Amino acid sequence: MNTPVVETESPVLVQAGETCERSVRFTREEIATFARLTGDTNPLHHDVQAAQRARHGEIIASGQQTTAQMIGLVASHFSRSDDGQTRELLCLNFNFAFKAPVFAEQELVLHWQVSSVEWSASLGGWLFHADGRATVRHAHPCVIGRGTLLVRGGRG
Repeated sequence: MNTPVVETESPVLVQAGETCERSVRFTREEIATFARLTGDTNPLHHDVQAAQRARHGEIIASGQQTTAQMIGLVASHFSRSDDGQTRELLCLNFNFAFKAPVFAEQELVLHWQVSSVEWSASLGGWLFHADGRATVRHAHPCVIGRGTLLVRGGRG
């Protein structure tokens, strides 16, 4: 059986099954500052008394704070050059679902795993899908996500 040869202009820069992971923890001050800087005036992000009266009972991070950290992790990992190969990364699409609140001082483990990779001649790079999650250590996922990204060899 002949295996087709795939012509590419770039070495393989991402592989199915590849993962990246990092832990984060948001302080109450970081949560309030992020919300203020992004125009999120929901009192659950900065007003302790309002948060205590609400459903979760304490300050929670905005969804965009957690997803920004998740996107930052996957973007940093797949644009790295620590192996001698320069990369250019484009984040094409992300979808997230919020499953549980993220509280101040709660340790989150951010994790992405590449689920599929294919060469895109029209885009000149490796098109891939990654599944991500932000999980409270030893517990439940707070956020789950899926991203479509493109990585190409850098011009450096």
